Amino acid sequence: QVHLVESGGGLVQPGGSLRLSCAASGSFFSIRAVAWHRQAPGKERELVAAIPEGGDTNYAGSVKGRFTISRENAKNTVYLQMNSLKPDDTAVYYCNARILTMTMKVDDYWGQGTQVTVSS
Repeated sequence: QVHLVESGGGLVQPGGSLRLSCAASGSFFSIRAVAWHRQAPGKERELVAAIPEGGDTNYAGSVKGRFTISRENAKNTVYLQMNSLKPDDTAVYYCNARILTMTMKVDDYWGQGTQVTVSS
């Protein structure tokens, strides 16, 4: 069984910074690709940033230059550094990982979500 656990959300003032973490636990062979998504109230879930397998890191236009996604393979952890936060960044943030499981299947897993609120 694979679990993704996010942390690092909270309340921050406009212009502030937060770093989200997502740690994968359980038994699996490898993490192929990772991404962060977010969902604001009344809106659909959207991709924020991703590190695809064998591809270049990519970002939503609205966060490019402010957010940075990274991964630490030794810790099976992915991060989202968020700078210059705006009220429009307020949302529940979800991490997503494409994982090669012990049954040799590649499955998508999601974290439970962490709330980020940007407000003065």
